[in-house]
Amino acid sequence: MTRSAAGIELVGVTKAYGSTVAVKDVSLTIAAGTLVTLLGPSGCGKTTTLRMIAGLEMPTSGTIRIDGADVTRRPTWERDVGMVFQSYALFPHLTVLENVAYGLRSEGRAAADAHARAREALATVGLAALEARLPSELSGGQQQRVAVARAIVLEPAVLLFDEPLSNLDARLRRAMRDEIRTLQQRLGVTVVYVTHDQSEALAVSDRIVVMDHARIAQQGSPRELYERPDTEFVARFMGEANLVSGTLHREGAATWVDLAGLRSPVDVQDVPPGPVRCALRPEAITLAASGEGLEATVDTAAYVGASMEYRVRTALGSLFVVSTEGSEPLAPGHPARVRLRGRPIVLRS
Repeated sequence: MTRSAAGIELVGVTKAYGSTVAVKDVSLTIAAGTLVTLLGPSGCGKTTTLRMIAGLEMPTSGTIRIDGADVTRRPTWERDVGMVFQSYALFPHLTVLENVAYGLRSEGRAAADAHARAREALATVGLAALEARLPSELSGGQQQRVAVARAIVLEPAVLLFDEPLSNLDARLRRAMRDEIRTLQQRLGVTVVYVTHDQSEALAVSDRIVVMDHARIAQQGSPRELYERPDTEFVARFMGEANLVSGTLHREGAATWVDLAGLRSPVDVQDVPPGPVRCALRPEAITLAASGEGLEATVDTAAYVGASMEYRVRTALGSLFVVSTEGSEPLAPGHPARVRLRGRPIVLRS
């Protein structure tokens, strides 16, 4: 349904509102046909970056290129982009079909042609049978799909999503994020997707760009960012992480870290031996009532269906542990032993 996807390049892009810098010196390359997520907390600059790609905001400095063309000062309608807003922004007085056809009609397309293409877009998102309804007669997920259809009917080379699932409940969010990813792969369009939800970013992205305080903190594949975060901020933002202090040792080809007596090999060559900060994922920790390991005391225990969640006191500090083992749960106050079944993540800065 779309034309050929386009790559996007940002070079030294900065956006300031008076003395407030919303985005600072961001350089980023997005390959054509990929889905890249801008992830970060409120106020980090991700939505402002998206709006500058869309042409809804103009950079204070820097360059934005789409498909190799400099679009830094071009208006939105000259950028070949489509955008799906957080609020969906559907016209309440128009039917689903009329909402989807609106952009085509605004371009001067004949009604018959615009409606035919709108029906094709609605079929693509699975809403062919609902074209005569008003937005108020649709569920939140259906409204979201209408917004997507309205964007793709214009056949943009780039599709932009600004927190598209924030108004949906948890179960529907999971279903819709899968639909967006499937649609993106089927159409082959370049997608830039903004969210503050790390699980959403992990599920849909080819690459993730983590932003913090107006800058890019780290970028990479979902697996790279989850398993090899560079900083404490990225480690915490890319899921639960226990941040602890240890000592890095290297002898010949062997590199390991000592964490209050727990010794574990690590995959890191560019960090010198000595004191280090490490991240321990909750699922990488094993908790047992007895045996070898670091002494611990259970502070809290919560049954959450598929797993038990514990908070335990140790010489490393308080640790959050997720256990999927079927053994008898440990009660608060019970002594325990902590062992590692996954390697610690040595943070580089």
